[in-house]
Amino acid sequence: MFMSTANARMEEMDKKYGNSFKLLSNPKFIAISIFIAIVLIIGAISYFQATQFNSHVMINNVKVGGLSAEQALKKLKASQLKNSVFVGEQQLLDEKDSRMGFTDKDLPRVKKLLKSQWTFFPSSKEKKYSLIAEDMDQYRNQTLQKLVEEKLITMNKSLKEPQDAQARLEQGKIAFSPSVDGEQYDVDSLLEDYRKQIYSSEIHLNPVYIQPNREDSPVVKNQEKKLQEFLQQTVDYKVQDKVYSLKASELIQNASLSKDLQVTIEANSIQNKIAEINNTQSTLNKDFTFKTHSGSVISVKGKGFGWALKVENEAGRVQEAFEKGETSIDASNLYGNGWDYEQIGYERTTNNGIGDTYAEVSIAEQRIWIYKDGKLAVTTNVVTGKRSTGEDTHPGVWYILYKKSPSILRGTAVGKGSYEQPVNYWAPFTNDGQGFHDAGWRTNWASNAYQSSGSAGCVNVPPSVMASIYNNLSQYDPVVIY
Repeated sequence: MFMSTANARMEEMDKKYGNSFKLLSNPKFIAISIFIAIVLIIGAISYFQATQFNSHVMINNVKVGGLSAEQALKKLKASQLKNSVFVGEQQLLDEKDSRMGFTDKDLPRVKKLLKSQWTFFPSSKEKKYSLIAEDMDQYRNQTLQKLVEEKLITMNKSLKEPQDAQARLEQGKIAFSPSVDGEQYDVDSLLEDYRKQIYSSEIHLNPVYIQPNREDSPVVKNQEKKLQEFLQQTVDYKVQDKVYSLKASELIQNASLSKDLQVTIEANSIQNKIAEINNTQSTLNKDFTFKTHSGSVISVKGKGFGWALKVENEAGRVQEAFEKGETSIDASNLYGNGWDYEQIGYERTTNNGIGDTYAEVSIAEQRIWIYKDGKLAVTTNVVTGKRSTGEDTHPGVWYILYKKSPSILRGTAVGKGSYEQPVNYWAPFTNDGQGFHDAGWRTNWASNAYQSSGSAGCVNVPPSVMASIYNNLSQYDPVVIY
């Protein structure tokens, strides 16, 4: 019954509309119509997407969703920039408002941005773009940025500094001081954040703080490695012909490192070591073991002749050598009892520090022997200082201060007052005026003459041999008197 009614209805429509009805009811026609409708819808959507920004798009924090490029530029041109800068919740600056500086010349770049954000279907995804005006406003890019930087630097001065963890040497062992967080801002990071928001109205910077080097950081590991290498360091310290191998591990107690890994020694026993070397090797004010012309071995006190290390100065040089990574140094800071507190005899290492060239004077034998390179050059009888008046020639190890020919001797003698006596040859060896000279006025050259008719302290040499004595003496040669 139902089918009959439907068929009757179709026949009635066919009679009334004819071919038009047949076309509309054709399945192919229906499919084509649907396709065309879809194409038209897609085209409309595509056209809209190509000419309008997506709904949640912002340029320089200005909402441009649903706007064309022209509309977006118009809105950007009208937008005000609030020149307020915040770090976290704290306001850093609040300057006068300004515009972004966009003009009609910026339309091509807005269109380019519109094209770059295009999606086939409308997107609700939030996107933020930054666009710098062609006629860029220098205020934000230069003036305000500089104000932000200066403000942060000023604030940091009153904020707690972070403390880096650090490897250091304490009591001869590597130790680590812990890191401590601070409150100072990382200015470079905040300025980088600022530049990302340079055209945002109100700039909100996320607080970033200067981070200290932690105990496990590569920086501290490098410090540890540097100190380990430092403890293995050795400085060869040469004093005369002897070399002392000084080890950092034995002499350095405390040391720290600079940022460029330069070592600074803070506490050490270097000075004690140099003092020990000085006590062992120096000759100043010490007794010299001396073998006389006869072969007997005696002890003679060092007087003008001798040398010693300036311990404090030399310790400083050794410390500096360790700090600079030098491997060897020669001793150079010396002093003595010479005419100008100069050291005498440092270069002499043979014959117990006296060397093989020297003058020997025996008061008991009233005789002088001069040796050159270990061989006797000349010998003669002499008359030394007058014993009865206490004007003995001073025993000890002295040295030739200088030589002068001719010369005039001036001084005083017990019971005779002052004198002025010309001589042909003069070679002093004590700072108070004793020396070798010819004595043409002397008539008594007996071996006991010195007892009651000796000189005023000098060593009188017979004129006939004085020239030979003089010529075989050199400045700084030791003079051993006993």
